[in-house]
Amino acid sequence: MMSLLGRPDVDAGEVFVNFNQNITSLAVATSGGYSLYSLGSVDSTLDKIYHTKSDELFLIERLFESSLVAIVSQRAPRKLKVCHFKKQSEICNYSYANTILAVKLNRERLIVCLEESLYIHNIQDMKVVHTIRDTPCNPQGLCALSSSSEHCYLAYPGSVTAGEVQIFDAINLHAKTMIPAHDTPLAALAFSPSGTEIATASERGTVIRVFSSQDGSRLFELRRGLKRCVSIVSLSFSTCAEYLVSSSNTETVHIFRLDRSATETAEGHGGKQSSDDWMGYSFFRFLSKTVTSYLPTQVTDVFSQGRAFASVTLPEAGVRRMCAITTIQKQLRLLIASQDGYLYVYSIPTVEGAECQLIKRHDLRLEDHYAMDIKGLNSGVSIGGAAGVPPAGAGAATGGATGGGSGGSDGKAAAPLSSGGGGDKPGGSYASAVKGDEPAGPSSASSA
Repeated sequence: MMSLLGRPDVDAGEVFVNFNQNITSLAVATSGGYSLYSLGSVDSTLDKIYHTKSDELFLIERLFESSLVAIVSQRAPRKLKVCHFKKQSEICNYSYANTILAVKLNRERLIVCLEESLYIHNIQDMKVVHTIRDTPCNPQGLCALSSSSEHCYLAYPGSVTAGEVQIFDAINLHAKTMIPAHDTPLAALAFSPSGTEIATASERGTVIRVFSSQDGSRLFELRRGLKRCVSIVSLSFSTCAEYLVSSSNTETVHIFRLDRSATETAEGHGGKQSSDDWMGYSFFRFLSKTVTSYLPTQVTDVFSQGRAFASVTLPEAGVRRMCAITTIQKQLRLLIASQDGYLYVYSIPTVEGAECQLIKRHDLRLEDHYAMDIKGLNSGVSIGGAAGVPPAGAGAATGGATGGGSGGSDGKAAAPLSSGGGGDKPGGSYASAVKGDEPAGPSSASSA
């Protein structure tokens, strides 16, 4: 089989794992189908919301806690299916000229990323409202969409030779800003929950930077390591926006604390430092000020970069892992979903440099095979055909804005090659899927 997206995990039959936008559920896809789990009681158990048999998937995205999921299968990698999983129905589908590399969702927009173009759909009716054409070659499908409706920004690489980030306003459909984030090409992008900040990492993988997505100013510079270059796989803000977590092709996961008050506090104390300040970030800030006039810029930059607040060492390197930090039952938790089939749950220390403690390790393959469906929704029906429910409307529309950034835009919303469904208005199934956000946990399965 040819390699899809340059992703060896797909070819190797690994488990595909993905968190939803507010880290309340986990999607797990295997060769036999996919499952959705609630994370509300993940310290002790995984509650299965839904399971279905389907073609082997390599992309699945759930819209918050709603019933809407977007899926792409290995059998048809150019076709996007949008489904109402509780009604076991396909709402609509779109086919594109090339392989779909990424799909991103929020309550306003659905983004489809191809290697050299981006399609922006209106989530309310799935019409294409804008197309960004001729983007720099993006074989990994690297892009990010803010989960915020107020700051609904799309980010994607602006160059194949340097780490330029293009920020695009996905509501008003125009280029927002371009950020020269790194000297080498980008490897990872992530928006903060509010959409006002964006974290970036380059192919070198040693430095992670955080910028304002509104004006491009640099807010934080965080050093993952000095010894070796790595490939950053996952980059994610915590749901409280106070932490940033990264995973790579190594066995180590790094957690950084984003101390937004550090500079103000230091200035407020007139530069005085307590004995505790000779640890962690404060020590490096003090040292960088002291040696700035004596050492080269490259050296003083190293001293001014924030170090990891905490880290986790996992059993094996070379495993693709998705990481998230969220609050579960009023406790801050680090969640690590790996594509060898495990979900790790760790507590996060309150003191810098302390160990993250493993609370639970879930075997996703075992859970997927044996876990009982919590409200009897485990139908075993294949979404997107077998349910026998006709798809609701989907179509193309013209947009009036002109695109920007390094990728050209034709000013019109070009439709994909084909779309399933008919009519100009989405059916009731679609409307209920988009608007039917429900509380996380077992109760989310109660309204079929």
